[in-house]
Amino acid sequence: MQSDFKIHINNNLSILKEGKLLIAISGGIDSVVLAHLCSQMELQFSLAHCNFNLRAEESQKDEAFVVSLAEELGVEVFIQHFDTEVYAKAHKCSIQMAARELRYDWFKELAKQLKFDYILTAHHADDNLETFLINFTRGTGLNGLTGIPMVNNNIVRPLLPFSRRQIETFVKDHKITWREDASNASRKYLRNKLRHDVVPILKEINPQLLDSFQNTLQHLNDTVVIVEEQLSAFKKQAIVSEDHLGTTYKIAAFKAVKNQRAYLFEIFKNYGFTEWNDVEDLLEAQSGKLVKSNSHRLIKHRDHLILTTLYHSEQNQKSILIHDAVREIETPIGKLSFNRVEALSDVSNTTIFVDKATLKFPLELRLWKAGDVLHPKGMTGKKKVSKYLKDEKVSLLEKEHTWVICSENKIVWLIGKRADERFKVTKHTKNILKVTLR
Repeated sequence: MQSDFKIHINNNLSILKEGKLLIAISGGIDSVVLAHLCSQMELQFSLAHCNFNLRAEESQKDEAFVVSLAEELGVEVFIQHFDTEVYAKAHKCSIQMAARELRYDWFKELAKQLKFDYILTAHHADDNLETFLINFTRGTGLNGLTGIPMVNNNIVRPLLPFSRRQIETFVKDHKITWREDASNASRKYLRNKLRHDVVPILKEINPQLLDSFQNTLQHLNDTVVIVEEQLSAFKKQAIVSEDHLGTTYKIAAFKAVKNQRAYLFEIFKNYGFTEWNDVEDLLEAQSGKLVKSNSHRLIKHRDHLILTTLYHSEQNQKSILIHDAVREIETPIGKLSFNRVEALSDVSNTTIFVDKATLKFPLELRLWKAGDVLHPKGMTGKKKVSKYLKDEKVSLLEKEHTWVICSENKIVWLIGKRADERFKVTKHTKNILKVTLR
């Protein structure tokens, strides 16, 4: 395995030869073998060990073993303790998910602070097969069946081509010791059930299972490339606009393809949606219908589907009071400045001029709401803001992100759109206030 590992690094992961590496090490057989192989290749690496405090004395022995291994290999080691059970309870997730989030967040922070180029994990071919089976049993799309990526940003998995049997043979031949986690034998977790009960049967049916699996993964990944090319071409036709408010798609583009459900799934699968019947029904739904995930929403608006993150946080929906002494203030929509000037200059969507004497401080900055009335500058009479926005054909998302500055509940400025007639500068104005949004 040692020579095969060297060939693999030289041919496929030469980026590691000159990089500063951080190996995630538990003390188990896989990560210990990875550390020894990297040491034998004289790669530049340090070790990072997470103590999740889940196995009492055994967790402390794991930590001590890793410290001893670091001394043996002559490398630096970083240790981090976590209260995993408290984290899982606070974040309402499983212990396994909590441990995963904690360790990867710490690895990434460590790499950023100490300038490690790559984080190495010890996933191998059997792990890849188990992940495939987990995704398969839970239900997934094509991407869920393409296996664990060997390189994912700065996460690298050098042992991915090697089997558990090869790793076990390596430690036996080189008389390497490691720490055995008793929980690996438990059938409590799905991965262990597959590892101990399902995979052995599959290997009995096909002794070359891992080789066959690697070939299958290659075919699936080749197919993914074709699908991504097609999706890229489709997006160019379907996307009408894309900005900080969201992304707007033409419904007609989805209706024009043979399998619109497949396109909907591939386009929106990464935004947390699960009710795909409801997503597909949006194509024929009335305007205003929407489907939510935990992080996003998909809205039917006339002839379009609009993808956006969930509505403003409570903080962004709160109003902001602006006192007379304020000259500049940070807001959710940018920086507002208030300056006294001697004369009018160019007015724009981001700048207005008002007669300061007509204002009553503090002013209020808030989102517009139903019932708001505007006296559009340059026009006679008044108009509901809702009607004004409709007449201006403002998009649904832009409506939701429209803010106003008010003086005693009277709109001074429908920001970015129209100033109010009641506060305009006249020939009698003695104090001109310039308001600018940047």
